[in-house]
Amino acid sequence: MDQEPHAQEDHGVVVPRRRRERAAAAAGGGSVLLLVGLVMAAVAIVSVVLVTMKDKTIYSKPVDVLLQEKGKFANRPVRVEGNLVHGSLVHHDKPCEYDFTIEKNGKSLPVKYADCVVPDTFRDVQGMDVGVTVEGELHADNTFEATSVLAKCPSKYEMKKRAAQGEKMPTGDIPPY
Repeated sequence: MDQEPHAQEDHGVVVPRRRRERAAAAAGGGSVLLLVGLVMAAVAIVSVVLVTMKDKTIYSKPVDVLLQEKGKFANRPVRVEGNLVHGSLVHHDKPCEYDFTIEKNGKSLPVKYADCVVPDTFRDVQGMDVGVTVEGELHADNTFEATSVLAKCPSKYEMKKRAAQGEKMPTGDIPPY
């Protein structure tokens, strides 16, 4: 036979070994380029997601921690937790809004909520601490403009104890504002 050494026959066509090796190398190089392209696309997608979410992050802090680190959170979306200060809840009709103060560990924060709708459990009840979580922005003058208000319900165990003493649910007999 007059064929080149190690030649392979493919359907009657003789393909020299060097040409086969070059074809295999070219095919392998294409898969490397494809892999590099996919990795670059994945990095680009992750980068876009991280950059766009950076400004949408909402931190959750107790009142005392927020006021200690106010420079870090001023004029940024933040969620603040505390207890309603008794006697501070004031409802205004025109414009319809609520003003109140929340406190935690001896630090207090005045809050303005420019909306008429608040949770049913958001009431100033003497003798009962009302846990409040507000979302919004802290201003430079240490006031907080809330965009949402959440009031925590007392635990069922606490209410069972109070009911045994003859008390009713805090929202039961309290007239709406």
